[in-house]
Amino acid sequence: MTMYPEEMLSEYSDDGTMPSNVDALREAVIGHRIVSAERTSTPTWWGGSSDALIITLDNGKRVELQDTDDCCAYTALESFLLDPDKVDHIITGVGTTGGFSTWHIYADMGDVLKLEVGWSSGNPFYYGYGFNITVKELEAAA
Repeated sequence: MTMYPEEMLSEYSDDGTMPSNVDALREAVIGHRIVSAERTSTPTWWGGSSDALIITLDNGKRVELQDTDDCCAYTALESFLLDPDKVDHIITGVGTTGGFSTWHIYADMGDVLKLEVGWSSGNPFYYGYGFNITVKELEAAA
């Protein structure tokens, strides 16, 4: 059972990047518990750095959601709220509301982690957008 209906964006707003991002996050977190969530700077593939949300899971993996910025296109975490009363529950789903501006990582008892996300495809679809999502073993992430 999903708590949030799948959002659909027009083909002029999104080329499938945002639903693909949500699917990647689902694959990484469903069936696990969140140990911690923190905002930090992480290295980019091109040698710079970017802000990222690091979600550490009970299986010893870190899920990194790295902000992107490419000219007029971007995806950025504006804020997040981890509900300490629900972190002991296993994640059962990831959904979005508000045109992919609010992301809900939830368990059967409700949202465990809520993300407020700013994003734009810019001049569709010339520039890149969407989180860079990577999953790392805790030891490899250090």
